[in-house]
Amino acid sequence: MEFGLLGPVEAREGGRRVDLGHARQRAVLAVLLLEEGRPVPVDRIVDRVWGDRPPLRARETLYGYVSRLRSRVGVGIERHPAGYVLETSATDLRGFRDLVGRARAASPAEAEPLYDRALALWRGEALEGLDSPWFAAARDSLHAERKAAELDRNDVVLGLGHHVALLPELQARAQDEPLDERLAGQLIKALHRAGRTSEALQHYEHLRRLLAEELGTDPGPALRDLHLELLGPSPSVPRQLPAPQRWFTGRDREIKDLTEPGSTVVITAIGGAGGVGKTALALHWAHLHAADFPDGQLYVNLRGFDPASEPVPPSTALRGFLAALGVTDPPPEVDAQAALYRSLVADKRLLVVLDNARDTAHVTPLLPGGPRCAVLVTSRRQLLGLIAEHGAKSITLDVLDDADARALLTARLGRERVAAEPDVVDALLDLCGGLPLALGIVAARAVTQPDLPLAALAEELAEHRLDALDDLSSSLRTVFACSLRVLSPSAAELFGLLGLTTAPDLSLRSVAALAGRSTARTRTSLRELEHLVQQPVPGRYRMHDLVRLYAAEVAPADEEAVRRFVGHLAATAHAGDLLLEPHRPPVAAPAGEAAPLADAAGAMDWFDQEYESVLAAQRQAVERGWHDVVWVIAWALTNYHLRRGHAAEDLAVWRAALAAAEALGDRAKQVAAHKFVGMALTDVGVYEEGRHHLRRALELVEDDYGRAGAHRAMAWALERGGDLAGALAHAEAQLELFRALAVPVRVAEALNDVGYRAAKLGDYARAEECCAEALALNRELGHRDGEAATSDSLGYIAHRHGRSADALRHYHHALDVYRELDNSYEEASVLRHLGDVHAALGHADRARTCWGDALALFEAQGRVEDAEEVTALLLRS
Repeated sequence: MEFGLLGPVEAREGGRRVDLGHARQRAVLAVLLLEEGRPVPVDRIVDRVWGDRPPLRARETLYGYVSRLRSRVGVGIERHPAGYVLETSATDLRGFRDLVGRARAASPAEAEPLYDRALALWRGEALEGLDSPWFAAARDSLHAERKAAELDRNDVVLGLGHHVALLPELQARAQDEPLDERLAGQLIKALHRAGRTSEALQHYEHLRRLLAEELGTDPGPALRDLHLELLGPSPSVPRQLPAPQRWFTGRDREIKDLTEPGSTVVITAIGGAGGVGKTALALHWAHLHAADFPDGQLYVNLRGFDPASEPVPPSTALRGFLAALGVTDPPPEVDAQAALYRSLVADKRLLVVLDNARDTAHVTPLLPGGPRCAVLVTSRRQLLGLIAEHGAKSITLDVLDDADARALLTARLGRERVAAEPDVVDALLDLCGGLPLALGIVAARAVTQPDLPLAALAEELAEHRLDALDDLSSSLRTVFACSLRVLSPSAAELFGLLGLTTAPDLSLRSVAALAGRSTARTRTSLRELEHLVQQPVPGRYRMHDLVRLYAAEVAPADEEAVRRFVGHLAATAHAGDLLLEPHRPPVAAPAGEAAPLADAAGAMDWFDQEYESVLAAQRQAVERGWHDVVWVIAWALTNYHLRRGHAAEDLAVWRAALAAAEALGDRAKQVAAHKFVGMALTDVGVYEEGRHHLRRALELVEDDYGRAGAHRAMAWALERGGDLAGALAHAEAQLELFRALAVPVRVAEALNDVGYRAAKLGDYARAEECCAEALALNRELGHRDGEAATSDSLGYIAHRHGRSADALRHYHHALDVYRELDNSYEEASVLRHLGDVHAALGHADRARTCWGDALALFEAQGRVEDAEEVTALLLRS
């Protein structure tokens, strides 16, 4: 297997290109290949692939990508305690570097063809299509290597006297990179040696002027020497601060107060309103004093008042800080994380900026203990607990005074434009009331519309004056209203419609569904809304919290728009579920335009990206009494929840679906809802209430198919509760009903259920007979989920029988299929079982590897009991 990085990321086997999947999956492979056999921690891979916008469950998504890559590439991706490793030297990058290294050590005659072979390995832009900040930096680094090799090759070619053949390439390169002095020197040499010395001197003079005009400098010593020859015989320190506000103005008194001695400083605004410039002041001061903190600066936006999402938990912020400080495997408990963090920074001179905190408890775990550290905390509240308990200093931030507000507007608009309409500028300042956010938005309007008279802007603002400073929310509404008035009717309408949604971020297709427009028209309007609607990653959109609040206030009473939005997500989820479980009895598809999904892998990717939006859609359906939609969303999420181990979330959506089914008076929907609520309760350890719902499902069910499914759920719940005999009885009832109904795929599942419970009770002969029949039937039907589950059962039976080789074979087959299906929930369970077999065989290292991988998945899925059991095994091993 050969891998390509010097162009689009690719793999080839025997000259045939291997399908590596979508861009993020290729990105994971590229990270591992670029490390050249060095282990890469999971958090580092996530950071490199997604930058500062990872998906909500980045680790689970990454595990799925690694599983699929393992099945597609011909070399192993191994997991070590330090991270994932891919050991291979078969990359074009390694070939390029080897050839360049050989060329640099060779004689000129031998070096030229080596350089040519090395440069011929490039197929275009390195890492093409991979778009995170880390890949951009890696790409720049690789291109720098290529450029250095090209320049070295040029020196060799010139030394061999082949300057005439090289001239056209040098001239083209010099046009593309006119300030590269080494390249310019090579061109000048080639022109001179080709008898075109006058042109060589002209090029030197052109470069000299260009350097003076563009950079204010002269050519370097080497180029100057060449000109005379023609005339006659440099652990990383964290630097996490965002960029400061370019037009920051005033705040002299506050800056002085911040600079006075004190280790923890709280910045708060009167009335707790946003938009008064707390973050701007913190970042301005932090950048002014960055040199005072040589051990680095840490920053986190805690989103304490974000209406679209929950505040960032202290544990999440701590993990980010620890990663910046070089910790690749932090402890899972927040107290242990905080203790490690304080230990690491105890003797450092470090600045910590904690932005947008909700309350004292939100920031207390993030406070360093060392006396040489300084902390800036911004919040809309006065953090009295922080002041009282930690001796913090309080800085009360007010609006800008008239002089500073005028200076800010002048900096943005220019002195000439302000001087041209002094009375109008006075009116604008009065209308903005010194609020920095209002001044910034008004200035942005004026700058982006240079032909718009300031008088026209002031006239518009006068119609909706800013409220008094004790009602800052009204002032912000006025500013946002003024901003809306410059939009086209289409963009303004879309902004209002966005206020109807509650999802934290939205895809382009879901915004188009909300608006009832094509994606092309929607994208055009979103581009116009770029100062109000952010695009943190390509194709996904979100609004700042204040903008979202205003959008909700101006949103139209358009229930059809909400119905389109909810219908789109419900219909796509329904279609995705059918791809995940094609054997499931169909339910009526909800009204709505579904996004196209190619296959089960595409469905899982869609669920991963849109999961929070689908949950928000169900909540909106609940609020409006759209009971059918509430129920079908829960139905459509079931298999995704199963594969990702989201038991708590499954319980929440099915509780809502149960209430909807009861409101509809639909007995069949009630049966399903009771069944899934019961299973979810059992999965989170609430056994008695779970069995109550499962018994209710058996009482209400009227058809044999539903009754068989209810028996299966009850069998599973009883097994979890320790009643194996009861579990077997319900599994046998399930099997009898499905045989009578002649539903082969369910018969296969029931046979496996009976076999596994029989094995748990020690009846291995019956267990193996049932599971062997189930495996054959699953393979005949092409039921991969069932095949994997039965292989897992057969592995258990073989292990209990003492047939370890058979157990390993069955478990490995189950693991391969579950990874193929992107079923990380069952993958974790099988890894646990594999570890048990290896431990019984005395393979301690293999057992620990399997248990370690299982533990990572258990923790990501919130499977507390399973995680505790595996942790105990690892401690004893």
